[in-house]
Amino acid sequence: MSIRRIKEVAVIGSGIMGSGIACHFANIGVKVLLLDIVPRELTEAEKAKGLTLEDKVVRNRIVNNSLQAALKSKPSPIYHQKFASRITTGNLEDDIEKVAKADWIIEVVVERLDIKKQVFEKLDKFRTKGTLITSNTSGIPIHFMSEGRSEDFQEHFCGTHFFNPARYLKLFEIIPGPKTKQEVLDFLNVYGEKFLGKTSVIAKDTPAFIGNRIGIFSIMSLFHAVKDLNMTVEEVDKLTGPVIGRPKSATFRTVDVVGLDTLIHVANGLYENVPDDERHQLFALPNFINTMHENKWWGSKSGQGFYKKVTNDKGQSEILTLDLDTLEYRGKKSAKFGTLEQTKAIDNVIDRFPILVDGKDKAGEFYRKSFGALLAYVSYRIPEITDQLYKIDDAMKAGFGWGHGPFQIWDAIGIKKGIEFAKSEGLEVADWINDMVTNGFESFYTVKDGDSYAYDPEKKDYRKIPGQDAFIILDNIRTSKEVFKNTGVVVEDLGDGILNLEFRSKMNTIGSDVLAGINKAVDIAEKDFAGLVVGNQAANFSVGANIGMIFMMAVEQEYDELNMAIRYFQDTMMRMRYSSIPTVAAPHGMSLGGGCELCLHADKVVAAAETYIGLVEFGVGVIPGGGGTKEMTLRASDTFRKNDVELNVLQGYFLTIGMAKVSTSAYEAYDLGILQQGKDIVVVNKDRQIATAKRYAQLLSDQGYTKPIPRKDVKVLGKQALGMFLVGTDSMEAGKYISEHDKKIANKLAYVMAGGDLSESSLVSEQYLLDLEREAFLSLCTERKTLERIQHMLKTGKPLRN
Repeated sequence: MSIRRIKEVAVIGSGIMGSGIACHFANIGVKVLLLDIVPRELTEAEKAKGLTLEDKVVRNRIVNNSLQAALKSKPSPIYHQKFASRITTGNLEDDIEKVAKADWIIEVVVERLDIKKQVFEKLDKFRTKGTLITSNTSGIPIHFMSEGRSEDFQEHFCGTHFFNPARYLKLFEIIPGPKTKQEVLDFLNVYGEKFLGKTSVIAKDTPAFIGNRIGIFSIMSLFHAVKDLNMTVEEVDKLTGPVIGRPKSATFRTVDVVGLDTLIHVANGLYENVPDDERHQLFALPNFINTMHENKWWGSKSGQGFYKKVTNDKGQSEILTLDLDTLEYRGKKSAKFGTLEQTKAIDNVIDRFPILVDGKDKAGEFYRKSFGALLAYVSYRIPEITDQLYKIDDAMKAGFGWGHGPFQIWDAIGIKKGIEFAKSEGLEVADWINDMVTNGFESFYTVKDGDSYAYDPEKKDYRKIPGQDAFIILDNIRTSKEVFKNTGVVVEDLGDGILNLEFRSKMNTIGSDVLAGINKAVDIAEKDFAGLVVGNQAANFSVGANIGMIFMMAVEQEYDELNMAIRYFQDTMMRMRYSSIPTVAAPHGMSLGGGCELCLHADKVVAAAETYIGLVEFGVGVIPGGGGTKEMTLRASDTFRKNDVELNVLQGYFLTIGMAKVSTSAYEAYDLGILQQGKDIVVVNKDRQIATAKRYAQLLSDQGYTKPIPRKDVKVLGKQALGMFLVGTDSMEAGKYISEHDKKIANKLAYVMAGGDLSESSLVSEQYLLDLEREAFLSLCTERKTLERIQHMLKTGKPLRN
C-alpha cells in the first residue's frame, strides 16, 4: 500500500476558522491554497481607484482581507510571520481547478447544509481521485453532506473538526461518514497527533460530536444552576477557573470571548437534534440568556456580555459585571469561599477535588450540584457519542482547556461519591457504572508498567489506551522509576540509559533545592547513565529563579550569602554545559529567566512549538545572573564573521536582554539567539516532547559524546562597545523611553557584555564573564528601586516601572 503524504492542502473558506486552519498547516511547513467567494459589489475605496469587479485584486479581496486580519490578530495564529509565505490565496471561480493538486481539501464555509453541498458538488468535479476531503463543521451531521457525491468522494470524506483558535486548542475531532474508508480515519488520526500536534479523537456522527456535546451541556447546566443557588457571575467564575484546572476565563468570561450568539446557536441545535436526551430541557435557554441575545449582548464582539469594559469618572478603564437578577451592570464584587482557602496549599489540582466537594459552604454545594449533573450526563453518553470514556476526557481537556476530564474528576472524588452526588440531584447514572461498581472496579483509570488503561464498558475490564507508544507520561512512571527526589525535583529513569530531571517546585521556580537536584542528577548520570533530559509536563517549564529567596537575602543585606547563591546558580548551569554526559533541555510554555538560562547551557534543546522563552530579569531590576548574560555575549562572539560590523551583532544580543524579549513561539526564539539553527529543534506535539528529547540524548551518547572544554576564546569589544551602549542609554533616557533606573540596569548589562572597559578587543574566558555578571547582579540587588521591582513582582505578578 502506498504511503499517503500531505504536501499541499486546500482550505475552502477564509473566515476566522478557515484562515486559522490555513495558518496552522503553514506552521508545520505545508503549502496551503486558501480560497473564498468573489465579491458581488465594489467598496467605495475600490470605486475611487477605478477598479472593476473583474480586477484580480477585487476578486480576491475577501480572502486576502480575511487572511491579513488573521495574521494581525493576537494571539497570532502563526508561529512566525515568515511562514505566511506558504499560503497562496485565490477565489472559488478563478482558482477552483487548483484543488486538483491538493492532497487534502478542507471545507470551512458557513454552517449551512445547502451551501456546503453546493461547494462539495463543485469540488467533486475538480479534486483528484483519492484526495482526502473533509468538513470542519461543528455540528451538521456528516452523513447529510456527502449525499449524491461520487463513490470515491464518499470513501475519502469525513468530518475533521478543529477547535478555534486552531493553533492553540488541541482537539481534533474526526467524524466518519457512512462510506468513509477505515484507512482514511487511521491516517487522519495519526496525522492529527504527529504532524498537527493535536489530540485526535474519532467521534460518532452524533449532534455536536463529543467536545461541544459535553462542553455546551456543562455551560447550560451552570446557566440553570446559577439561579437555583443565587450566585453571581464573579462567584461562578471564581469556582470554575484555575482552582479546578480550567482556564482563567472560567465560564462567563469564556462565553464572552467565544460569543454568546455562537453558544446559543450550538445550544439551539442540540435542543432540536437530541429530543431523546435525558437532560433535553437543559438545552432550553434560560430567560436571562434570551434577554441578553435580544439586546445583542454577545460578549467581546459586541462590547458587552457578562462583563463590560467602561471608562469611569476618573478616566480609568473599569470592568463592570452583569447582575443576573436585574440585568444591569454594576461594579465587580469579590468572591470568597472558605472551601477554596482549604485548597491553597495544594498545588496538584487533582488532589483538590475531594476537599472541594466536601465544602460546608456555598462553594461545596455548588461543586456537589454541578459535578453530580455532569457525571450523570457523561455516563449516558457512552455508547451514544463514543464507546470509550477516555475519549470524552481527551475531548474536554483538548477542546475546552480543562485540566482533567469528567471521568478523571470522578476518580478523584470517588466513584461511589459521584453516584451519591448525582442521586442528590434526582439523577441516576447509567447502568454500566453500577455494573462496574458491583464487579469491584473502584476507578475508571489505572496504570500498569508505565501505561495508562481505561475501563471499557463493553469489555467490562480495563483496556490499554492506544497511541501511547510515542509518549512518555511522567505521571505514570514517577513513582516506579524514581532514582532521586528532594522537595524541588524528581529524577526518573526513562530507560535505555537516559535520566529525566523533573522540576516539582511551585511554578517550577529554580531555588536551592532545584539546583541541588540538577547537580545530583548530573552526578548520577555521569556515574551510571548515558544522558540527562531536563523536562516536565506541568503547564510551564519554569518561570525562572526563586526571586523571593533573592529578595529576602537582599533585604537582610546578606550579600556574602547572595553572592554564594548566584555563584551556585552559575556553577550549576556550567555543570549542565561541561558534564561528561549529554544534557537535553525540553522547554514548553513559559520558560523564563533562569529556565531560559538552563536551556542556553544544555547540549541540545528540544522545544515544544508553544514555548514562550526569554531572559526577563530586567523586569525585576537585575540582569541575567545565572550565566545568561555570559552566554549571550559568547553567542554574539561566535556569530562574528569577517568584515561584520561586530558592534551591530553584539547590539542585537544586548537588546534581547535589555528589552526582556520573549518569543511567542519556539520558532521566534531562533531570531532572539536563544535557540540555535542546526542544533536545537522544535516539536509540534508537546506530548511527544520527552520521548523525542530522550532519543536525542541517546543519539548524542551513541555518537561518542565527549565532555566539552571550557571556553577561553570569547571575543569581547571593550571600550568600543561600552561607549556605544552608554551613548544609546543616555539618548533613551533623554527621550523618556526609559527611566533612570532602567538606564542604570542597562549600563551594568553593557559593562558585562563589553567585557568591561578593556582598551581594545580581547579574548576572555567564560569564567571572566561570569564574574562580571555576578558582580553586576549583586550590585543591582543593593539598589532600593530593584528591591521595589522584585517586591512588586512577588505581590502582583506584574513588572513595575520605577
